[in-house]
Amino acid sequence: MKVVDQYRESEPVGLCEGALLTPGESCVTIPRKVLVEHALEVAVNTVPTMRVVCTPDHLVDLVVGRLYTEGIVRGIDDIEEIYLSEQGTCASAQLSCCHADFSRQGIETVPSCCTGNRVYNHYFNNDERPANVEPIPWKAEWVFAAARAFAEDSPLHRATTGTHSCYLVLGGTVVACREDLGRHNAFDKVVGAALREGIDLKDALIFSSGRLPVDMVMKAVRAGVPVLATKAVPTDETIRLAREFDLTLVCQARPDSAVIYNNPL
Repeated sequence: MKVVDQYRESEPVGLCEGALLTPGESCVTIPRKVLVEHALEVAVNTVPTMRVVCTPDHLVDLVVGRLYTEGIVRGIDDIEEIYLSEQGTCASAQLSCCHADFSRQGIETVPSCCTGNRVYNHYFNNDERPANVEPIPWKAEWVFAAARAFAEDSPLHRATTGTHSCYLVLGGTVVACREDLGRHNAFDKVVGAALREGIDLKDALIFSSGRLPVDMVMKAVRAGVPVLATKAVPTDETIRLAREFDLTLVCQARPDSAVIYNNPL
């Protein structure tokens, strides 16, 4: 995959003034660090395809991961080129594996917790049933290692208390962390980082800071990730899908405890 990256990453944290209000006291002006909100328009095979609201960092990882976890590409070799503009507001992906559906454009959906996200055509309407993941032997320590890393706090969350985080764990070692405004974006960023580094996701555990609805589980299934963990909670449908697709699902993970909702081995 060729990457043409013209973008010099912006600082994802900005400084704003706020008024600190306390009971019985007057307001005091204080500086506060806040996340920078960034909008990225993505074209696939020259066709405007999606708008992603995100933090202005790791944008190539985000595009690569989104294409993969939504089942648009089978792997990084299906992506011929990723181009990112100088301002980081426009990206284009040239794929070798599919072509645009011009017949049903103008569709707008909001598939994630980031309400500014939009999908413009049917690249991302993939109804093909993904294959079951291949379960792997895993250790509780892998989950607890990620939970400890989360408890120690990730850089952007430490600064702003406003991000979702995703950790990529191999053999109990956290090898990558990505953060974003939304849990879906953070997940896609860490998957994209893994693909670009040549990491086999079939050996990985991904730990998310956020709740796991159905679309998050399906991202993991499409990516072939065998173990998905979170410090938050699943839904009943999430658990059903994890069992259907042989996904190991561990939730409410803390450094000293966790709840296993599915363990296919």
